[in-house]
Amino acid sequence: MLSVIRVHLPSEIPIVGCELTPYVLVRRPDKSAATEDVPESAPLDGYFLRYRWYRVQSDKKVTICSVHPTEQATLQCVFCSKRRSLVPKSYHCSPKCFVDAWQHHKTLHERAAAENGNEEDELVRFNSTGSGVLSGTLSGSMSNLSLANNGPTPFYPSSITQKNGGETLIEVGSCKTYTPTADDIGYVLKFECVVANAESKQIVGHPSTILTSRVIPAPSPSPRKLIPVNGADVMGHLDHDGRIQSAGSFTVLSYNILADTSANSDLYSYCPPWALSWSYRRHNLLREIVGYRADVVCLQEVQSDHFHEVFAPELDKHGYQALYKRKTNEVLSGSTSAIDGCATFFRRDRFLHVKKYDVEFNKAAQSLTETLIPPTQKRTALNRLVKDNIALIVVLEAKFGNQPVDSLGKRQLICVANTHVNVQQELKDVKLWQVHTLLKGLEKIAASADIPMLVCGDFNTLPRSAPHTLLTMGKVDPLHPDLMVDPLGILRPLAKLTHQLPLVSAYSSFGIVLGLEQHRRRMDLNTNEPLFTNCTRDFIGTHDYIFYTADTLMVESLLELLDEDGLRKDTALPSPEWSSSHIALLAEFRCMPRTRR
Repeated sequence: MLSVIRVHLPSEIPIVGCELTPYVLVRRPDKSAATEDVPESAPLDGYFLRYRWYRVQSDKKVTICSVHPTEQATLQCVFCSKRRSLVPKSYHCSPKCFVDAWQHHKTLHERAAAENGNEEDELVRFNSTGSGVLSGTLSGSMSNLSLANNGPTPFYPSSITQKNGGETLIEVGSCKTYTPTADDIGYVLKFECVVANAESKQIVGHPSTILTSRVIPAPSPSPRKLIPVNGADVMGHLDHDGRIQSAGSFTVLSYNILADTSANSDLYSYCPPWALSWSYRRHNLLREIVGYRADVVCLQEVQSDHFHEVFAPELDKHGYQALYKRKTNEVLSGSTSAIDGCATFFRRDRFLHVKKYDVEFNKAAQSLTETLIPPTQKRTALNRLVKDNIALIVVLEAKFGNQPVDSLGKRQLICVANTHVNVQQELKDVKLWQVHTLLKGLEKIAASADIPMLVCGDFNTLPRSAPHTLLTMGKVDPLHPDLMVDPLGILRPLAKLTHQLPLVSAYSSFGIVLGLEQHRRRMDLNTNEPLFTNCTRDFIGTHDYIFYTADTLMVESLLELLDEDGLRKDTALPSPEWSSSHIALLAEFRCMPRTRR
C-alpha cells in the first residue's frame, strides 16, 4: 500500500510571495521509493496523497524586523507607521539595527516628505519589551536622537489583536504547493501529508507533518529612479500600465541575474541560505525585472531550464516576446538544462522581431585555429579559446506610437546585442578576441543596413581594459599592458584590432552632465563608468555595460546607480533585497533623426 516515508522543506523560512513545495518521499505498493505526486485524480491502487497547509495562530502575532527578517521586531519607526506604503519597512529588531540602517532608511523619509510634505514626527517607538521610546525629528542625522524611559508604548498596529488560549489551526491551502500571503506574516505554517482512500476519502494511518519558522515579508529595496541626463526633465506620458514613457523613446535593461548553479554558499557565505535559494531568488528577480518595465530586456546567466520554465512564461504574461541562446557545452559537462545563456525579451506592443543571429565563440575559435594556428599547437589553442561563451544579436522593428515608418519612409530598425564574455581574468587575450569577434559581426550588420546598435552584457572586464578601450575608442594602443598576454598570437597584427562603430557607454552620461552631482559621486570620474556593477565580499568593480552608437541614438535618462546608501554598509551582493551579485543597468534612448544621403 502507498505510504509516506518522510517530508521536508528545501528552506524552513517561508517568505511572502515565494512558493513552498515540500519534498515528499513515498513508498509505492511495489516497495519502490519515489517522489512523484499521487493526486486524487490519479490514485495508485486505490489510494492518493492528501495535502493540507495550516496557519498556526497562537495568542500573539510576532512582527518581523524589516532589516533582519529572521529576527523579531522590538521597535517601530513612527514616521513610516503613519504612511501605509512604508509600514513594512518600519520595524527593527534593536536600536543598533535602526541606527545602522539609518542612512538607507533616511531616504524613505526624504522621498515620503517630498511627496506628502515635510512634517516633523516622533521617530521611533518600542514595544512593551523595549527599554523606552526613541524620539527625534527628521534631521538627516542620528545625533539628536535620545532615549527616554517613558514606559511601555503601544507598538503593534491596531489591526493586530492579542488573544488568550492555545493554538488555532486555520486551513490556508489544500495543494502540495503553497504561497504565503501577507496574512501569514509572523505566523508558523504547518504542512500535513497523509494517505487517503480514493473511494471513502478516509485517511489511512498518521499524517506526516512539518512546521516552518515564522513567515517573513519579502525584503524589498528602495526603488531606483530613472534620472534624466539631457539637462531637462523628461517630458512623457503614462502608458497603459502606468509607466512614464517619453514619446518616441524606448528603454533597455541589461542584467546578469546570477545563475542558480553559481549561487552557492561557498562563494556567498554572507548571504542567508534562504535568500540564496532559487525558490526565493526567482520570485525576487522577476519582481525586480518586471518592475523596471523596460521595452527591451537583456539577461545573462539564464539557465536553460529557468528560461523555459520561469522567465519566458512569466514575462510573456507581461507582454514580452522571448529569444534565447544557450552557451555551448564543449567545456561544461552535465545536464544541458542547467547550462546558462543569454535571454533577450522585448515588448510586443513596442517592437516586431525581424532577425536573430547566434554568435558562438567556440565556432569562431575552431575557424581561427584552422587558418592561423600550426597543427602542432591546435589542441593547445582550442583548450585556451574554447570557453562556451556566446552572444545573441536581435534585430527589431520599432512600433513607437503605431508608427513603424520614419519621416523618410524607412522602417525604424534597432539591433541589440546581448553577450556574456569569458570570466577568467588571466585570459586577457581571449576576452579581447571575443569582443573583437562580436564587433566584427556587428559591423557586417551595420554595413547591410542603416541601423542603430546597442551592445549590452556582462563583459567581465574593467574600464580602461583592452576590451573596454576597443569598444569605446575603436582601437587599442599597441602599448596597452593587456596586449602582453597573447601566447597564441591571435591578436597579431595589432593593427587589426579596430572597428568603425561609434560606440559610447550609456552610463558615461552621468559623468559629463552638470547638475547630477549626487549621481556623479557613484561614478569613477577617471574612467567615466560606474564605481561598481558587481559587488561581492571578494570583488567590487564594473563589468557590465550598455554601449550604443552615438550617431544614431541619444541617451534620455538612466536608472540611478546603487551606492553605500542603496547597499547597507554590512551588505555585499547577493542579499535578501538584491538577488544577484550584479546590479541592473537601464537606459532610455531616443533614435536621432536620419538625414538623407
